Amino acid sequence: MNSQQLNDILQRLAAGELDVAAAAKTLSSLETADLGFAQIDHQRAVRCGFSEVIYGDGKSADQIAAIIRNFLEHASNVLVTRLDDTAATALAAEFPQAVHVPTARLFAVFHHQPEKRHGRVAVLSAGTSDGAVADEASETLRFFGFEPRCISDVGVAGLHRLLARLDELADCQVIIAIAGMEGALPSVVGGLVRAPVIAVPTSVGYGTSYDGITALLAMLNSCASGVTVTNIDNGFGAACAAIRILNTT
Repeated sequence: MNSQQLNDILQRLAAGELDVAAAAKTLSSLETADLGFAQIDHQRAVRCGFSEVIYGDGKSADQIAAIIRNFLEHASNVLVTRLDDTAATALAAEFPQAVHVPTARLFAVFHHQPEKRHGRVAVLSAGTSDGAVADEASETLRFFGFEPRCISDVGVAGLHRLLARLDELADCQVIIAIAGMEGALPSVVGGLVRAPVIAVPTSVGYGTSYDGITALLAMLNSCASGVTVTNIDNGFGAACAAIRILNTT
C-alpha cells in the first residue's frame, strides 16, 4: 500500500462512501494477499523502501503469473529475478508490456512508470565476464527508479582504467564493486573513496576460484575498513543494500 492508496481510502471513508468495517477490510486486503502457495507482502515498500520481488528460480510460470497478476491488481510494479528464458517466454505471452533483460535474468512488469529517485550510485565490474551480475544490480536499481553510473572492465589487472574514472566515483553516495577471480577490486575502491562500498563476489574464474568462494573470502577479509559483502553473484542483493543506504541519505 502506498500513500496515495491510503489517502483514497480515508477520503472515501470521510465522504461516507465506505463505512468503518469496509474501510478496515480494504486496508487489510492491501497488506497481505493469500494465494495459497504464496503470501504476497504488499506493505514491504512502506516498511523497507522497496517492494517485494519475486524470486523466479524454483517457481512455475503459472505461479509467477498469478503473483504478477496480484501485484498489478494492487497497482504495483513487479520484478522477477533469476528467471530462465523458457519461463520468460511463457510469461511474455500473458504480459506483453513486460521488460525482459536476459543477461540479468530479470523480468519487469510495470503498472505505472516508476518514480524517478535521486541518488548517486555507481556499479563497477572488474571484467566483462562479470557483466551478468552487474546487469542484475543496475537493472534492479533502474526498476526502483534510480539511474546508476555503470563502469565496466576496470579490474586491478589494469589499475589505470579505474584511476581514470576516479572523478566519477568521488561524489557517489554508494558504490557497488563486482569482481570474480581474486576479488581485489572492492578493496582497492574502498581505499580510494569515502562512499560505502558494497562488494559482490562472482563465480567467474579458474579452478581455485572455487566458483566465487575465493573472491568472497578475499572481500570478507578486506583491509579497506567498512567494505560490505553480499553473497556470490548477488547483484540484486547489492542493489537493495544500495537502495537502503540511498533512502537514508
